[in-house]
Amino acid sequence: MKLSRQFTVFGSAIFCVVIFSLYLMLDRGHLDYPRGPRREGSFPQGQLSMLQEKIDHLERLLAENNEIISNIRDSVINLSESVEDGSKSSPGNFSQGAGSRFLPSQASLQVDPKDCLFVSQGGNQHPDVQMLDVYNLIPFDNPDGGVWKQGFDIKYEANEWDSEPLQVFVVPHSHNDPGWLKTFNDYFRDKTQYIFNNMVLKLKEDSSRKFMWSEISYLSKWWDIIDIPKKEAVKSLLQNGQLEIVTGGWVMPDEATPHYFALIDQLIEGHQWLEKNLGVKPRSGWSIDPFGHSPTMAYLLKRAGFSHMLIQRVHYAVKKHFALHKTLEFYWRQNWDLGSVTDIFCHMMPFYSYDIPHTCGPDPKICCQFDFKRLPGGRFGCPWGILPEAISPGNVHSRAQLLLDQYRKKSKLFRTKVVLAPLGDDFRYSEYSEWDLQFRNYEQLFNYMNSQTQFNVKIQFGTLSDYFDALDKADAAERRHGQSMFPVVSGDFFTYADRDDHYWSGYFTSRPFYKRMDRIMESHLRAAEILYYFALKQAQKYKIHKFLSSPYYTALTEARRNLGLFQHHDAITGTAKDWVVVDYGTRLFHSLIGLEKIIGDSAFLLILKDKLMYESYSSDSFLEMDLKQKSQDSLPQKHIIQLSKKEPRYLVVYNPLEQDRNSVVSICVSSPKVQVLSDSGRPVEVQVSAVWNDAVTVSGQAYEISFLAHIPPLGLKVYKILESDGSNSHVADYVIYNGKTEESEIFKIKNMINANKAITLENSFVILQFDQSGLMEKMITKEDGKHHKVKVQFSWYGTTSRRDKSGAYLFLPDGNAQPYVYTTLPLVRVTHGRIYSEVTCFFEHVAHKVRLYSVHGIEGQSVEISNIVDIRNLYNREIAMRISSEINSQNRFYTDLNGYQIQPRITMSKLPLQANVYPMTTTAYVQDAEHRLTLLSAQSLGVSSLRSGHIEVIMDRRLMQDDNRGLGQGVHDNKITANLFRILLEKRSGLDVKEEMNSVGYPSLLSHMTSSFLNHPVFPMTVKTEFSSPNLHLLNEFPLLLSSLPCDIHLVNLRTIQSKVGTGYSDEAALILHRKGFDCQFPSGDTGLLCSTTQGKMLVQKIFNKFTIESFTPSSLSLMHSPPDTQNISEINLSPMEISTFRIRLR
Repeated sequence: MKLSRQFTVFGSAIFCVVIFSLYLMLDRGHLDYPRGPRREGSFPQGQLSMLQEKIDHLERLLAENNEIISNIRDSVINLSESVEDGSKSSPGNFSQGAGSRFLPSQASLQVDPKDCLFVSQGGNQHPDVQMLDVYNLIPFDNPDGGVWKQGFDIKYEANEWDSEPLQVFVVPHSHNDPGWLKTFNDYFRDKTQYIFNNMVLKLKEDSSRKFMWSEISYLSKWWDIIDIPKKEAVKSLLQNGQLEIVTGGWVMPDEATPHYFALIDQLIEGHQWLEKNLGVKPRSGWSIDPFGHSPTMAYLLKRAGFSHMLIQRVHYAVKKHFALHKTLEFYWRQNWDLGSVTDIFCHMMPFYSYDIPHTCGPDPKICCQFDFKRLPGGRFGCPWGILPEAISPGNVHSRAQLLLDQYRKKSKLFRTKVVLAPLGDDFRYSEYSEWDLQFRNYEQLFNYMNSQTQFNVKIQFGTLSDYFDALDKADAAERRHGQSMFPVVSGDFFTYADRDDHYWSGYFTSRPFYKRMDRIMESHLRAAEILYYFALKQAQKYKIHKFLSSPYYTALTEARRNLGLFQHHDAITGTAKDWVVVDYGTRLFHSLIGLEKIIGDSAFLLILKDKLMYESYSSDSFLEMDLKQKSQDSLPQKHIIQLSKKEPRYLVVYNPLEQDRNSVVSICVSSPKVQVLSDSGRPVEVQVSAVWNDAVTVSGQAYEISFLAHIPPLGLKVYKILESDGSNSHVADYVIYNGKTEESEIFKIKNMINANKAITLENSFVILQFDQSGLMEKMITKEDGKHHKVKVQFSWYGTTSRRDKSGAYLFLPDGNAQPYVYTTLPLVRVTHGRIYSEVTCFFEHVAHKVRLYSVHGIEGQSVEISNIVDIRNLYNREIAMRISSEINSQNRFYTDLNGYQIQPRITMSKLPLQANVYPMTTTAYVQDAEHRLTLLSAQSLGVSSLRSGHIEVIMDRRLMQDDNRGLGQGVHDNKITANLFRILLEKRSGLDVKEEMNSVGYPSLLSHMTSSFLNHPVFPMTVKTEFSSPNLHLLNEFPLLLSSLPCDIHLVNLRTIQSKVGTGYSDEAALILHRKGFDCQFPSGDTGLLCSTTQGKMLVQKIFNKFTIESFTPSSLSLMHSPPDTQNISEINLSPMEISTFRIRLR
């Protein structure tokens, strides 16, 4: 009986959907012709394009209709199977709560079982070295190692090189920070331009001299001001191998805090510049100064076509362990790689620093004597007390022996007889004299060493690739006898310590205001890139000169470069001088303004019914952004849309994601009497909420309206907003605890002395309970009625009383965190609304808001947390938010690396507290056999799990002193900072114990999508009043994709490629796709995902809507290399975790 009733319901549902869809098709089909002034020759073309759009629109609606019916059919089959299986589990006695009225429950997401195979195999099974194991093995006892303080005594036999001489490559280099103690421009003016100028002169003097350069931001700035003979000289130095470009990114990026979007973007920007101006393709990675190293960077370099890379800043105890086992050179393999496709050869420098005293061998006292810039009479000497001597015939024998002893000792830490000896430091070779001092003295040493057969050494200047080529030769000889002599290593190199208990976990959070701004900039840049390329294609099609001749591509290039500059390891890290931080912030801010104009104007062109009308509008921006930021150091504020009863305002909403999306849109308007009309002209349900001037004062000028928008993938959708007395809006109610607010004519506000019963929020998925302070204590899942302790608290860290204290880099706390104490209960404001409800509590240093959306689908399943943090009146304090649960995670937790992959972490009692803090770019979670609790973040911060079931995130830090790492100041330029998170509690199923010990983890699909919603919010834009006339005709919607991409495929970017000549754009774009690895052990029913999975396969011709693909060819990640037999492909086939770039041309 029950089964037949279910079938009847679903049969009716199918019938209703079909009828409703046909009605919608007919309704939406009435696209009016433009009634505006007719232009000569434009009318027929406009009509034809509209007719074509009508047909495309009907096709799409039919496809959507078929998809809905097939989803319902699948659901009916699933339902009948579950009923036949006799499942009698009751979902608990909860009402559906607010929200179920908005969207019918989505059909279960269809995940193909084949898509779960990859994750179920548990990642890379057998590396020779797994970093999680290394941490278990190392005692971290830090004994005195003698001359190599953090190492050990190295011995060798004199005859070890009799059969095969030692081969030494001395590699001159200069490390140029694009901003640190000075701004990028000041460093260029004072130092870097002279390094380049001297390089050209000095390398030309002798063809055996070599030099290496990394940061393209500086090279491009110099290139713009030099003459043609100098440019030709540089090209000739590159051609004859005297000069090598290593890595070739815009900067040498930090590897802990950047998102992989920005890491890829700055790599492409550098490589594109090199291709256009120098025609060179870097092949070796050089990363000597970032504070810890991420396997994500290794993967990106591998995908860009690199075969070798070098890293330097690794925990001193890890370096010692690797040196003892001769594993300092290894193949770095991704944790998730089931084969060896991601292997890249990596050299880890063995000693304390990349400067000359720490690169020739284990004894800095001796190596310093071979830094000839420190000769007596210079500006600085050697801290070990013995100065260098200029090389002469009288001392060359003894000096050569002394130096050779260091090279030999260094070679004993490696498996070949090839030695790398970098020769450089920060901003070296800026003075003409240094080139002579270093090169001439070393040339005398080389000539002497090479002439003494008993030394058994061959020594020369080289570049990084010269060294790697010699190494490959040695390895090839070994491979003939069997396998490679180098081990395979998997894992990461965080958290870095350079000495004692000095862990560099402070910078994971330092200057969090700008870490948040960075993420906003990324979402704007990505949206601008995608919309610009499509708008450009439309402008070319309709010959819209005004758009084609606009400065948008120049502004886009500048934004890429400003974002790229900010990925530098002293920028996004928050480790630069105050005024340098302002310089970075100002660059980001100006680019944000430029990107908003590109987004607005591109969207306007795409959504215009008659594209040719674009020419007739003034050149001012057509669309106004919902959020406005007034300065580089202020928080964005909502723009208030002025409404009238006569003329509707048009709201254009852009969905930057590649899947269909149901999202709550909240905007500020001038009247509480408001009606929002959908694209079909129907009123949508609206929540009207108060805008608060402060904790207790309601604004009389502005009102927030929220409604649920359904937006197609990468799509634009138009809504109309009117002031209307007969509106379909629901006014939110308020309860104020522990305080008092004035009554309002519009809103029902109840003042309560205190909360005598628990404060609760509820939607159809979950009930949240809060304590009297407005802090969340419990989550009750409606599916099973279970109570879960999920408690949010704030706490403080101080800094140690010892000489070395916390600063921009270091976290040196004075013990465990202390609870955030308040003597009186904070004011708590509870909002109850139809679309969302929230609890906001106002503490002295943080305004904390927990919001629950009453919608089916993705946004309703997680809890949104936003904190406004202000610690500007504190001294040596760090504020943390702790989420504690009863999940039995023990000492294991998981953090993401660069938003790309998950790295398991083990909290170790043998390490100090600060060593157990790790970087979190987007995700951290704890889990046991039954549940996973995930914290998703919209900014990079430091995170830890110091107790079982806990996640603790450090939100801001104010430190009054330098931490002796060269910055020369504390961190006391704090801003009022916004932090944004989502908490997701998921039920797990089908586990085995072995799996919990895997060296890899994966988010669920729901977690991936929630993170995408958080980091890529919709863009609501209003058409400016001066353009809102009856003659303005907009399309109802413009979907740029034919349908949702598979759930596990993310469109990373669609980046217009530069032209080969001049400063403009080409016809091509780089389409970058990422197939995400996801954990299948979570229920996929009712997740609200409007997509499926397809084993990474997509038909090229089925991707874009209204655009024809003219060419589609694979490329390396940063466009440097194309396959030898490049031809158009018709199907994309991505492996799990793969990031791939395609060159694409649309029309």
